[in-house]
Amino acid sequence: RQRIREQKFFHLSTSTRWIFALWRRIALHLILLHPSASFCISRYPQVGSQHHRRPPRVTGPTILLPTPPNMSAARVVCLRSAAVPAAVPVDARRTTQPRASRRVVCSAGSDDTIHVLVNSCTGKMGHATAESVVERNKNVKLVPYTFCGKSTGVAVGDIGVCGVPVERVSPEERQDALDTIKGQYPNLVIIDYTLPMAVNDNAEFYCRNGVPFVMGTTGGDREALIRDTKASGNYAVIAPNMGKQIVAFQSMMEMMAEQFPGCFDGYTLEVRESHQRTKVDTSGTAKAVVKSFQRMGLSDFKEEDIIKVRALDDQLAFGVPAEVIDSGHAYHTYHLTSGDGTVQLEFQHNVNGRRVYAEGTVDAAVFLADLVKKGGSSGSRVFDMVDVLRAGAMQ
Repeated sequence: RQRIREQKFFHLSTSTRWIFALWRRIALHLILLHPSASFCISRYPQVGSQHHRRPPRVTGPTILLPTPPNMSAARVVCLRSAAVPAAVPVDARRTTQPRASRRVVCSAGSDDTIHVLVNSCTGKMGHATAESVVERNKNVKLVPYTFCGKSTGVAVGDIGVCGVPVERVSPEERQDALDTIKGQYPNLVIIDYTLPMAVNDNAEFYCRNGVPFVMGTTGGDREALIRDTKASGNYAVIAPNMGKQIVAFQSMMEMMAEQFPGCFDGYTLEVRESHQRTKVDTSGTAKAVVKSFQRMGLSDFKEEDIIKVRALDDQLAFGVPAEVIDSGHAYHTYHLTSGDGTVQLEFQHNVNGRRVYAEGTVDAAVFLADLVKKGGSSGSRVFDMVDVLRAGAMQ
């Protein structure tokens, strides 16, 4: 019996070695046929182990093949041509971990690929947007870096973006990092979901480096933001709301203000908006809609009159489901009452979750990348989400 077991083991081992010897020969032939491609065999070790290192990054269409089962967890074998760029040399802090998997990735780059860098993936909205980038079609790729602010707090504890490793870059390192990223990732667009206090500084940084950007962060000095971005000649989409249907509603209110100015003379307005309790500023969408109402005869209503609903009990009473209070929601109500109290009108839009905003933000990034590729715009290079809607760039 012992001899029979040894013979079976010998035949199995011989067959296994023969299969993987043939596999290696095929891989080498692929390298000769595709000199611009990179071929990697890897098994990612656990984050925090002494062998943990960043896995080789490849871009473009991929072919997944099995990895030899006897490969060491700490071993990373790379067969890479000289055309494949090296990793970005920044001493950045890792904030995501790759999914433990065994795979061989064969990839060739594409000039049509749009590379999207999301600042910051450490926030809930930025994280949701990064996930939408990863889930988008193969021509849109997530740049595995994110510029973090000075705050030590991280809204998302484990922010692995669909298995894509992402590294945090500190404010002191962001210029050197961006210089390298621009060379490694062509057709680059930056999406900003940071903090109101960082809006203007971040926009100035993007403009100075000539990188198109989508400003999804609300707050900051909006007039200075648009003015300075236009003066720089940089491409940008700046909008208080990236949700497709909400943008359509906002556009409808603007058209109503243009065609029926003063239609609500003598009316009073009450505006309530509820978002996650960590949102420190007033909703940019509410501010934009209020501007339309002001043109319709409610000029006495100011942005400061908008009621921010942030307390838990108030949000529940406002009709917000308990499960989305902190995971992401946007509830807005605009209530109009005539001077004599005989007429009341109410506009309401309620959103649960962040997906609708994340998808619209990626649409805006693709819109900008296509504009730059086609040679740009003869007029202003600063757009809003209404421009994205009119261009039919929504997916």
